This record gives sequence, structure tokens and C-alpha cells, in this order.
Amino acid sequence: MRRIAYFLAVVVLGFVLLASDNLDYGVPKADCVVDRPGYVLGYSEEHEQAAWVMYRLTRLEALSQKAMRSGDFREDTNVVTLSALPLDYWRSGWDRGHLAPAEDMRFSERAMRDSFYMSNVSPQSAGFNRGVWSRLEAEVRRMACREGAVFVITGPILEGGLRKIGCVNKVSVPRRFYKVVYDESPPVKMIAFIVPNEGSSAPLAGFVTTVDEVERQTGLDFFAGLANEDVLEARSDYDAWRR
Repeated sequence: MRRIAYFLAVVVLGFVLLASDNLDYGVPKADCVVDRPGYVLGYSEEHEQAAWVMYRLTRLEALSQKAMRSGDFREDTNVVTLSALPLDYWRSGWDRGHLAPAEDMRFSERAMRDSFYMSNVSPQSAGFNRGVWSRLEAEVRRMACREGAVFVITGPILEGGLRKIGCVNKVSVPRRFYKVVYDESPPVKMIAFIVPNEGSSAPLAGFVTTVDEVERQTGLDFFAGLANEDVLEARSDYDAWRR
């Protein structure tokens, strides 16, 4: 009953916590939006995880080693429908995979702690989380260093018929994850990746797609506040990010 009451409250009130500039390009649909200094997320109650997380990552932040990894996974009470619990992953065989990576949040002890809220966690296979996904996260940090700053959007592709885990809540296990990167400095550009939730040694270039395709598969609308959105979202040139 408590979860139902919270869900009705978010529908009526449209709960948003404003704490940063991470919403510069609009707000994709979500049951609940929580904005923190390090990142902003849109939570899906049906799937008990974020449908998307967004944040700006600067060169200084990507290079920072200020904060140590906390490892303190915990419920996010700022999700008004209440988030999944660490217990929901117990003996599931799935990693508690970050969406906004802990390594991207080392510039601040607060941001590091915030990255371990369960609202920022999604079930990921060990081979995916510790392999190809980790390689992609490291590549995004290199992009931030090369470009000076990038705007990052990450999430699971949430769809019908997904397997569920969870001792208390029913958490969907995504088959694929996406990552979108936007270089805000001239010449502006975007790139997107869709990666299956499984181990892979394939080059990252093989997972490149367009932002348009990510939007088609997720049903989300990114960069609604961007003037040249249509042109940028239709293109993805991996080589342009490696020059």
C-alpha cells in the first residue's frame, strides 16, 4: 500500500528534485525524476531501475582521483515509489551494474556516494559489466578528456517480456544497454552505442548506432531543447571521436 500511495503522489505532483545543470537539454519521460549534483535519473517503477541517467562530464572530473569507491549500495528514498533494494540482487547471478559509473564520480565524495543508490543500478552480467561495458565507460572518459567536456546519457532498453529478479521488488533484467555522448563544443557531434547484456571482446566500433535508433528502441526523446537535434541525432561517426 505504501508503494501505491507513493506512486499516486508522483503522478499527481510530478516529483522532481532540482540540484544541478544536468537537465539543460530537457527531461525524457519517467515515473520519477531525481536530480543530484553528479547526475540526474528518470526512474521506471515497472522495471525498478532508471530508464535513463544524464550528466555532464568534464576533463577535470574524468581525471580526478579525489574520492575513493564507496561500495555502499543502498535504497534510494528520493524515488517516491521507492527504489529496488540491494537484497533484490542477492544470489541472483547478476551484477549490480552502475548506470552513472562510479569512476565518473571520483571528483566528489558526495557524487561517489550518490552513484551507489539502487536507483542508479541495473542487473548486468559479470562479463558485460566488467568487460565490454567497462571498456565503453573508459572510452567515454577519454572522450571527455579529448573534448574538454561531454554530456552523457545511459540506460537499459526496457521492454516487455524481460526476465525478473528480486526478493522484495521485481527488477527487470535488460537484454541491452545504450549510451549516448554529446560533444557540446564546436564542431558539435553525437555518438550512440547499443550493447547486449553479455560478455564481448568485440571492438566498441561494432556497437555504434545513432541517437535516433536509441530513441526508437527506448521510446524516449533526448535533447528536446537542442536546436539542431534532428541533424545530430541522425549521425554517428566513431572515427570523428578518435582524431
